[in-house]
Amino acid sequence: MANRILIVDDAAFMRMMIKDILTKNGFDVLGEAENGAKAIDKYKELSPDLVIMDITMPEVDGIQAVKEIKKIDSAAKIVMCSAMGQQAMVIEAIQAGAKDFIVKPFQTDRVLEAVKKVLG
Repeated sequence: MANRILIVDDAAFMRMMIKDILTKNGFDVLGEAENGAKAIDKYKELSPDLVIMDITMPEVDGIQAVKEIKKIDSAAKIVMCSAMGQQAMVIEAIQAGAKDFIVKPFQTDRVLEAVKKVLG
């Protein structure tokens, strides 16, 4: 069975890019969300195997969303996305419970490596 992934990014273009990489490589993208608040709701609704989450988003940011999702499911697997130069935020996200991170602009190999590593 294909691993089911939830993509969270406030930019539709970024969600499309990640979805394209994942679907071309046999992953099942079962949902998308454009902010952390919607990500939390979608997580409860869909129970994905993995969440790919942007850090900087309106309403609820990625770090807060990670903390909330981890409260719902301590075993949640989350990979963070960040733009260049957000090292401090990436460290905060990892401390909040994220398993790995990928940097924008996305490189296909790195996205797949992070996803496969976290899904084990």
